Formats: sequence, C-alpha cells, structure tokens
Amino acid sequence: MMNFILLILGFILLIFGAGRLIDSASFLARKLNVPDIVIGLTVVALGTSAPELVVNIMASSRGESGLVMGNVIGSNLFNILMILGVTSIIKPLTVKRNTTWLEIPLSLLAALLVLIISSDIFLDKAPVNIITRSEGVILLGLFLIFIVYNLELARKGNEEVAEISTKQQTVFISVLWMLAGLGGLVYGGHLIVEHATSIARQFGISERVIAITIISTGTSLPELATSFVAVKKGKVDMAIGNVVGSGIFNVFLILGASSVVRPIIVSKESLPDIVLNIAANLLLFLFLFFNTKRNLRRPEGIVLLLLYIAYIFYLLFPGKFGF
Repeated sequence: MMNFILLILGFILLIFGAGRLIDSASFLARKLNVPDIVIGLTVVALGTSAPELVVNIMASSRGESGLVMGNVIGSNLFNILMILGVTSIIKPLTVKRNTTWLEIPLSLLAALLVLIISSDIFLDKAPVNIITRSEGVILLGLFLIFIVYNLELARKGNEEVAEISTKQQTVFISVLWMLAGLGGLVYGGHLIVEHATSIARQFGISERVIAITIISTGTSLPELATSFVAVKKGKVDMAIGNVVGSGIFNVFLILGASSVVRPIIVSKESLPDIVLNIAANLLLFLFLFFNTKRNLRRPEGIVLLLLYIAYIFYLLFPGKFGF
C-alpha cells in the first residue's frame, strides 16, 4: 500500500513541479522581453513534456529500459487514442491544413523511426535491439529542427500557440518557485520510478506494462488538461495540435535524451506497442485525410477510445486473448 501512496505522491509533485516551472519560467521570459510565441512554443511546450522527460531520464540512468520505452510509447498512445478520443466525442476537432499535412505525418514518421531504430535483430542481425547514443543524438537533432520549424511558422502568423497566463510577482519569488518546481519534478520523478518498479516486482507485472498503463497516464496529465481547456474555450485546433506536438516531443526529445543518458534495450514485448503507435498515428491521418472538413468527429473518437481500452485490457489480462 505504501508503494501506491508514494507513487501517487510522486505524480502530485511531478505535476505541481511542471506547473510551477512553466509559470515561473514564462514570467521570467516576459521580464526579458521574450515574445509570447517563443514562450508558448518552448517554455510551455517543454514544460508540459517535463514529467515524461524527468521520469525517463531517471529510469534511463537506472537502466530501466522497460520504463523508458513504456512511458514514451504509452504516453503517445494515451494522447492519440484516449485524449483525442474523449475530446472528439465531446466536440468535433477541426484541424488546420499544416497540422493535417505536416505535423501529423511528422508524428507518423517519428513513430516509424522508433520501429526502425528498435529493429536491430531484424535489420542488422544483431543479438539485441538497442537504441544507441548516436541514434539518440540524431533524435535530438530532429527535435531542434522541429522547434525551429514551429518558431518560424508561428512568426509568420500561421500557427496558434498556447495562451500564456502569468501571475505578477517579483523576480526573486519567481526564481524561488522555479527552483521549487524543479525540485518537485526531480523528487516526484524519483518516487515514480522507485515505487513503480517496486509495484511491478511485487505483483509480478513487467515494468513495461506499469509504464504504459499507470506512468504514461500520470505523466500525460498536463496534455490532458491542456486539451480539455482548449476544447472548452472552442480552440479545438489547439487541442489536436497539442497532442500531435507532444507525440513528436516524446520521440525526438524524450527518447533521444534518454538514449543519450544510457543506450536503451528494446525488448521483443515492446514491439507490439511500437506497432500500435504507428497504427494510431496512421489512423489519425486517415480519419482526417478522407474527411473533406478535416475534422475528427464523434464516431472516429469512439473508435480511438475503444482501441485504447482494448489494448489496456490486453496488457492487463493477456490470458483472456489466448496469448
């Protein structure tokens, strides 16, 4: 029971830390006359991905490859299948042209890239599937290109960015809150990795399954909150853009950084997760490609949501499927 309590405490600290980090860093950036566009696409975007990043860096440093892959792929599956599924059931999600033709295909490309760099046994006849440090550096390079692309797109006025809401406070207080946010992230991440691993061992569940079902859900809460708020305010394009952007961040930044810290061994059990991630991205693209209004409607949302529920059920009760 204590493991579960400390795991929940870890999520609370993680989300608290991310929120404080975003608020304080945004305030300081404004003090330095950094444009809102830049803040929205760097500070806020990175802040919402901070929970996944911190957890994965810690898991990678401990050699917990199952947690690393499970959190990255699990977060992407949760974002596309659960968040977009639920939000499109609430309200149809209409997307802009560049989201349909550039960002979603890029997210699909990122998902395919994960499969390629995780298939050493098949492609190179290697003894084990491993994402190396050099491949991690390549992913980080692609992440920088993606950031530059978004900044240029926003500068031209073709992209909507997250609203920046900052409280008025002194620079000193802002720095203190930023440090407190970082502390919450670090300690919360430590608690999550430590006690998620303990729970997995206690119940004989693989770390991969714990990461996909529990950790990825907890670390995706910022994206969930952002998408729900965007839909509530009628900014449905921002809701889908937030999810797609997060998926790209997860692969290029988080998986890249994790594999630079320590090469990631990809187990054969992770391959179905990777393939489903590709399928989810492809399904999202096809739903929008064959819809002239370029929107994600309630029937498509139901399909996405049911697919996620079915896969989680399969992970938790594999015997029910006969394998």
